[in-house]
Amino acid sequence: MSKVKLSDFIASFISKKGVKSVFAISGGASLHLIHSIDSHPDINYICTHHEQGAAMAADSFSRVSGNIGVAIATSGPGATNLITGICCSYYDSVPLLIFTGQVSTFRMAGGTGVRQIGFQETPISNITKEITKYSTTIQKADDIKYELEKAFYLAKEGRPGPVLIDIPDNLQREIIDEDKLRSFKSTVSSDKKSFPSSHEKIQKIFCEIKKSKRPVVVAGWGIHLSKTENEFLEFINKYQLPVALTWGASDLIESENNLYIGTFGTHGMRHANFAVQNADLIISLGTRLDTKSTGSPITTFAREARKIMIDIDPAELSKFDAFGLSFDILVQDDLKEFFKCFKSQELILDKEISNKSWFETLNNWKQKLKAIDEYENKTDFSQIDPYIFFRKLSHQISFNTSLFIDTGCSIAWAMQSMNFKKGVRVFHDFNNTAMGWALPALIGGYFADPKRNQVCIAGDGSFMMTMQELATVLHHKINLKLIIINNSGYSMIKQTQDQWLGSNYVASSEEGGLSFPDYQKISEAFKLDYIELSKNSDIDEKISEFLLSQNPVLMNVIIPKTSRVKPQVKFGRPNEDMEPLLPRNIFMDNMLIEPLQVSLED
Repeated sequence: MSKVKLSDFIASFISKKGVKSVFAISGGASLHLIHSIDSHPDINYICTHHEQGAAMAADSFSRVSGNIGVAIATSGPGATNLITGICCSYYDSVPLLIFTGQVSTFRMAGGTGVRQIGFQETPISNITKEITKYSTTIQKADDIKYELEKAFYLAKEGRPGPVLIDIPDNLQREIIDEDKLRSFKSTVSSDKKSFPSSHEKIQKIFCEIKKSKRPVVVAGWGIHLSKTENEFLEFINKYQLPVALTWGASDLIESENNLYIGTFGTHGMRHANFAVQNADLIISLGTRLDTKSTGSPITTFAREARKIMIDIDPAELSKFDAFGLSFDILVQDDLKEFFKCFKSQELILDKEISNKSWFETLNNWKQKLKAIDEYENKTDFSQIDPYIFFRKLSHQISFNTSLFIDTGCSIAWAMQSMNFKKGVRVFHDFNNTAMGWALPALIGGYFADPKRNQVCIAGDGSFMMTMQELATVLHHKINLKLIIINNSGYSMIKQTQDQWLGSNYVASSEEGGLSFPDYQKISEAFKLDYIELSKNSDIDEKISEFLLSQNPVLMNVIIPKTSRVKPQVKFGRPNEDMEPLLPRNIFMDNMLIEPLQVSLED
C-alpha cells in the first residue's frame, strides 16, 4: 500500500500535470496545501500580496504558457478575494485551477440553518458556481483523486475555463491510501452537437468565399486558445482574405501584412469598421462577437453581408436569435478541426485577382480615414499625444516582448495605434477587463516564460488597484518594465460623462474625489529606476532609455487630462459611424451599403 498525506498527493498530482509555479497567499485553512507545495522539489510557490493578484497571475501564467495556471487561497475573505481573477479566466475561456482551504468538516454549518460555525467559513464552491466550469467542496478524503482528475479534464475540455476545489483543513492533513482512490472517467460524448460540423458545411463555406466580392475574416482570442495561429495564417493567405481583428487577436498578424486591415468594433479603427460594415461576407473565427465587436443594437452589424461563424460553444452560436441577428452558416467545431477540414479539401481559388478592387478600397479607407482621425487627435506638441506615444512605442519594442495592458483608455489607445511585429504578444483580460490586471499578469507571464521581455502598461487608476504587487516584483528580482499612463483620473469614465452627463467628472477625477501618489517616490520605495515623460518631443529618446534599461524601471507618461479615445462609437450608432462624426458628405461617399437613418442625422 502507498500511503500519503492528502496535501502531498495534490502537490505530486499537479506536478505530474506539468505545473511548475503556484501563486499563493498563506492562511490558516490553506497552510497544509502550501507546505506541501513548498516540499515538492519541482514546484515553486510565488507569494503575491492580494489573492486577486494571485488569481490574475495564475490566469496570465495559463495564457502565456498554454498550460494550466494554479492559485491557492485560504477560506473566507481569502477565497472571496479570488473572484475577480476567476472571472478574468471564465469570460476569456482560460483554464485555471483554484485551490481554497476550508474550515474542518466538523466545523461546517451544514444543514443547521446558521450562517457560519467555523471561523472564516464561507461556501466558496457555491458562490463560484456561476463563474467556473466546475466548483466543489470535498467532503471525503478518498474523493481527492477523482475530483482532481475531473477538474483538470473540465478545465481544458471543450471551451476551457476555471475550476475550483475547496478542501477542508482536516482533510488536507489526512493520510490516504493512493491504491484505493477512485478515478474520474468522462461520460461526455464529443459527438453530440447542436449545429453542423466543419465537415458538413465545408463546401458551402467555400462557395460563399468563391462568390464574395468584399470578404472579411474577423478573428479573435479563440485563435490563440486553440493554438491554431499557423493554420489561421495559412488559411487567409491561401484564399487572400483580408482580416479585421478583435483586441484578443491584435498580435496575430503583422501590421505590414497586406491582408491586415486593423482592429474593429466600438473602440476599433474607423477604416476597419468601414471594411467590416461594408463587407458582403463575414467569416468569424475565434470570436464570439460580443457587443463590443458588433455595436448596439447588434442588428446593425455587417447588416448586408452573408455571415458565417465557427465556434466550439453552441450557446454562443444560438444567442443571436434572441437579438435578431441572422447568420447564414453556423458551425460548431474546434478551430483545429475547421482548419484541418479546409486543408484536406482541394479547393482551388484565385482570390488575389477577384479581390483586387476590394483591396484597393481597403487601402484607400486606411489612408484617408486614418489621416482624418490623426488630424482630429492633434494636441499641443508640448504635451503627450497618447496615440503618438503608443505608435512610437510599437516601433521600438523588440520582437521577443510580451505586453500586459490594463483596461480603460490605455488598451483602446494601444489597439488603435500600435503596429505589431512578429513575435510581439499582447495580453489583456479582454472580457472582464478588470482594473489592475496587468501588473500581476506580468508576474504570471514572467514565471511562464522568463526569457521574454515583459512590459506592463497601466493607467494610473488601474495601477492603484494592484500596486502592492510591486513588492512581489522586487522579491523575485523581475526585470519589470512598467509604463503608467498618467492623466490623474479615469479617462474612459470621463468620456462617458462627456457623452451623457454634461462632463461632470464625479468619482473620475481629482476634483471629483480621486487622489494619486507621487510615482517617483513609489519607484524609490520599490527600487525601480524612474523616467518621466511629458513632452511629445522627448518620446523617442525616453522610450529608448526605458526599453534599454538593465534595471526594473517605471516610466511615468503624463498626458493631458482631456485625452480621449477617438474615434469611438456612441451607443445607438452603427460601428461605421464613429465619433467624432465624419462630415456627412465624406461619410456618404465612403459607404458602399445603405446608411441607417441615424447616420444621416448630424
